[in-house]
Amino acid sequence: MPYYVPPALRLQTIAFKRPAEEDPSEPSESEMAVQADRVMALEEWEERWNEGRIGFHQPHVHRMLDSNIDKILCGRRQVRFFFPLCGKAVDMKWLADMGHVIVGVEFSEKGVKQFFEEHGLQYKEEPVPAVPEAKLFKSSDGKISIYQCDLYKFSSAIEGRFGAIWDRGSLVAINPCDRQKYATLLKSLMDKDCRYLLDTLEYNPELYKGPPFLVTEEAVQALYGEDCDIELLQAVDALEERHKAWGIDSLLEKVYLLTLKANN
Repeated sequence: MPYYVPPALRLQTIAFKRPAEEDPSEPSESEMAVQADRVMALEEWEERWNEGRIGFHQPHVHRMLDSNIDKILCGRRQVRFFFPLCGKAVDMKWLADMGHVIVGVEFSEKGVKQFFEEHGLQYKEEPVPAVPEAKLFKSSDGKISIYQCDLYKFSSAIEGRFGAIWDRGSLVAINPCDRQKYATLLKSLMDKDCRYLLDTLEYNPELYKGPPFLVTEEAVQALYGEDCDIELLQAVDALEERHKAWGIDSLLEKVYLLTLKANN
C-alpha cells in the first residue's frame, strides 16, 4: 500500500512549508506507535559492527550533504562540524579536506578505527577525563576527532558548541523513546550561527520495525520547533532494491535545515 510517497514527489527535489491541514500521505499516530517501544541496546549496534552488518554505511559522500553543502557553509571557512553517531562516514574526510574541523561521536571502537585505517590517516588515542569510559581518537593533523563513547555522555563541556551539524543515520537510528533526550543534547551543541542539516526517512512502519526508524515532519517539528526555525530543503524518492528486503514498497528521504531562533 504505497501511500507514503505521492507520485508528485517521486524523483523530485522540493522545498515547501507544510499546509496547516493534515496530509493524508503521512502515517497516522497509531501507525507511528508501532515503533514507539522498539529499543536497541548499544551492544546490539556493537554486534552489527563486529559482524559487518553495516548496511547503513555509505562508501561515498552522501548526496544530501553534497547537494546542500553551500546552505550549511554560507561562505564560512574552517567550520566546526559535529557528527552524531558518525560511524566511519566518508563525509568526515571530505569536509576535513575542505579545511573544516570535524568532531564525531561513535560507540563502536571498531567503526572509529576503521575510519582512520581506511583513509590512511595517522591518529593518536587519548583518554577523556570528563568521561572515564570514553576514548578520543584524533588525527595527527588535529582536523578530525572522534569520541568513542555513549552519545549521551558527550556534552558542550567537552568540545564546546559547533557551527554545523550533519545528522545522517543518527536521529533515525536512536530508540524512539530517547528522541527528546537526543534533541535536547543536539540543540545544546548548536552555536548561535549553527546550521544543522537533518536527514530523515519516511515509510510505512507497519511493514518494517526499524532501525532506521520512521521520522515524520511532525516529529521534527515537535522535537526542534520550539527552539529552531525548520526548513525542508529536499524530499526525494530513496527506494532502492536493497530496501525491498525490509518489506517496504516506498521510502521518502527528507533533509531539513535547522537554525536557532533569534531569541535563543
